Amino acid sequence: MKAKKFISIMLSLGIFMAAGCGSVDTSAQGQSSAKGFTDVASTAWYYGTVTEMAQKGILSGYDDGSFKPDNTITSAEFTTILCRIKGLSPKSAQTSHWSAPLMQAALDDGWYDYDENPPTGEKYDQPIIRQIAVKILMKALADNFSYDYNVESAKMKDFSKLNGRYYDTVLAAYSAGIAGGDNNGNFNPDKPLTRAEACTLIKRAMDKYNTAVSVQTQTSQPAQTSQPVATPQQTAPVSTEARVGGVSQNGQLKVVGTQLCNENGAPVVLRGMSSHGLQWFPQFVSNEYIKAVGDRGANVMRFAMYTSENGYIQNPSVKSTLTTAVDNTLKNDMYAIIDWHILSDGNPMTYVNEAEQFFKEMAARYKDSKGIIYEICNEPNGGISWSGNVKPYAERIIPAIRAIDSDAVILVGNPQWDQDLDSVVSDRLSFDNIMYTCHFYSGTHTQWLRDRVSNAVKNGIPIFVSEWGTSDASGNGGVFADETQRWMEFLSANNISWCNWSLCDKNETSAALVQGSNASDGLSDSELSASGKIVFSYFNK
Repeated sequence: MKAKKFISIMLSLGIFMAAGCGSVDTSAQGQSSAKGFTDVASTAWYYGTVTEMAQKGILSGYDDGSFKPDNTITSAEFTTILCRIKGLSPKSAQTSHWSAPLMQAALDDGWYDYDENPPTGEKYDQPIIRQIAVKILMKALADNFSYDYNVESAKMKDFSKLNGRYYDTVLAAYSAGIAGGDNNGNFNPDKPLTRAEACTLIKRAMDKYNTAVSVQTQTSQPAQTSQPVATPQQTAPVSTEARVGGVSQNGQLKVVGTQLCNENGAPVVLRGMSSHGLQWFPQFVSNEYIKAVGDRGANVMRFAMYTSENGYIQNPSVKSTLTTAVDNTLKNDMYAIIDWHILSDGNPMTYVNEAEQFFKEMAARYKDSKGIIYEICNEPNGGISWSGNVKPYAERIIPAIRAIDSDAVILVGNPQWDQDLDSVVSDRLSFDNIMYTCHFYSGTHTQWLRDRVSNAVKNGIPIFVSEWGTSDASGNGGVFADETQRWMEFLSANNISWCNWSLCDKNETSAALVQGSNASDGLSDSELSASGKIVFSYFNK
C-alpha cells in the first residue's frame, strides 16, 4: 500500500502510524468532520458513536467530508489502529508492507496467531472478518475477561457458525456489551467488518476498559525496518519464560538406554496433555490454554493432527493450527509433540508419501529448536503388522527427519493401537533417539498391558505413553480413579513420560475441561472435569 493511501485511511480514523506516541488530531479537517459526515445519516445505527468520536477528535473524515461507513476495513488497518491506542512499539518485520512493524508487535503480544495474519503479509490487505477482529480487540484492550458460556452463546442465533477458537473472546465481548448481533440476532462471524462496525467496536471497548487514547498526526511514510527476521517456516519461537522441567532447563532431549534424558544425560520425565483433534477443537491449543496447562505443572503438549476424519489429508489448512499450537508451546518453554494422528486409516503406509513430505517440512521449520518431539504414527490398527507395515514406514520416515533434524527424539507407534509391544521387542528399529509408544485407557487396559510394558523395558525398549485416559477405550465410562492411580504409580516407578487425552470440553469422560472454561486467567479446579482434576494433580508428582 502506498503511503498516500495509508495516510488517507488513517485520517478517516484519526490515527497515524508513527514511531513516537500519539496526540489528538486538531487539524482543520478533523474539526470540520466533527460537525457531521456527508454520508453518515442521523438515522444510522452508528451515527451517535461516529459523531461522538469525531467530536472528541478521535476520528476524522476523507477530504470530501465523507466517512465511507460501509467500506470494509483490512486486517492491517484495524490492527494498527489498536496498536497505536495501546502504544505498542514497532518490531523488526519480515516484509516491507507499511503495517508490518506494528503487525509484528501485535503478533508478538499474542493478539492473533500466525495463520490468522502471517507475518509474511499476505493477509494484511484483506478485509478482516468479525470473529478475528473481536479477538484482536479483546486481546488488545481487555487484560482479563470472563463470560457465562450458556448465557452468551444463547444470545447468538448463528452460534454454530462461530469457530471454536474464538469462543473465549467473542463470548466475552458479548458479555461485556462490546459485540452483539444484527437485527436478526446473528453475529455473522465470517462476514467482513465495516468501518462503521470497527468504529463502534473500538469505542465500546475503550469505554468499557477506560482506555485513554492520544493520537499523533503524521504525514510521512511509516518507518520500515531494513533487517527482516527469518520466516516462521525456518525459525522456531524463543521461549518467553523459564519453566520448571521445561526446555530452558533440560535442553535437547535424548534417549539413553530405555530412559529419556536431558542434554546432560540426567533422567527426565515429561508430563502433560494431548489435544483432541485439531480440526474439531482448535480453540484449546491457544496460547492461553497452553500457558494455563504449563502453569499447573505440565512441561509437554502433544498435538493430534488427524490424517483422516477431515484432518490433514482432506483439510491441509489444519497444519496452520498445528504450527501455531507448537509455536505457542515453545514460547511457553514446554516440549511439543507433533503427532501424525493415524486412526481410521490404520495402515501408516496409506499416506506414507504425504507423511514424508509433512515431516520434512516440520523438520525444516523446527530443526533449530530443542523442544520438538516427532510422533510419526499414532495407533496403527486393523489388518497390519509391525514387520510388514509399521516398521517399513518408520524406516522411511525417520531418515527423512534425520536428514534435516539429526537430534530430535522420535516416537514410533505399533500395531493394536500402540499395544503390540511384544512385536517390537523381537524386531526393533536400528536408530538412535527413538522411543516406542504405548497407549492405554484405565477402564480397558489394566495389568496385562502394564506387564507388556514391563517386558519391553526389561528387553531394552524405551517407552513413551503419548496418550492415555481415565475412561475406557471409547473415551467414555468411568472415571476409573483406582486403576488410573495404579497406572500413575507404575509410570512413576519406571520414569515413563506421558500425555493425557485430552485438553478439550467435549462431552465425554476423558475430556479434561468443563464447558465454559476460560484460560485467560489460568485454569482453576472448577474449570476441570472429574478426569481433569485427577490428571492435573499428577503433573507435579
